[in-house]
Amino acid sequence: MSNEIRRYSICGSRRLSNLLWTIILFFGSIGFLFTGFASYFYGTSNIQFFPQGLVMVFYGFLGFFLSIYLGFTLFWGLGSGFNEFNKKNSYVRIFRWGFPGKNRRMNLYYPWEDILGIRVQYQQGQYILFLQIRGKKEIPLTNIGEPLSFEQIEKQASALAKFLQVSITF
Repeated sequence: MSNEIRRYSICGSRRLSNLLWTIILFFGSIGFLFTGFASYFYGTSNIQFFPQGLVMVFYGFLGFFLSIYLGFTLFWGLGSGFNEFNKKNSYVRIFRWGFPGKNRRMNLYYPWEDILGIRVQYQQGQYILFLQIRGKKEIPLTNIGEPLSFEQIEKQASALAKFLQVSITF
């Protein structure tokens, strides 16, 4: 990172907590499926197939497909990317990965002159840093799901505002 270019990476969905939840959900749903099908095929005395076993099979399939979906979001790295602030070439670049398809890459460029400021907002239990751009909606710059303390977000916001030479609003 030079004095004229700053790049901040965004991890997106690739987090240890998401991986752990995917694994827990996968094995839990397999357990539900096994128990539900065992009640049908082997007629265990503890669980009758109708209604308990049928409900367990339903929730097992639901959890299984949800864990597969979460696994794909981890594999594709949804939401990951970077924020690049380039004084040398006078632009701001916001890059994120999305779902596969023709619009998988979200690659936004804004001219340096269109940057109005930095805004810090307390939303849903965490502080979020927004980039204010002339004529556009505000763009979140921080990792969602990784709460930062007020001191950390204030330090990050002031360093970025000083680099961009814009004001900060709270």
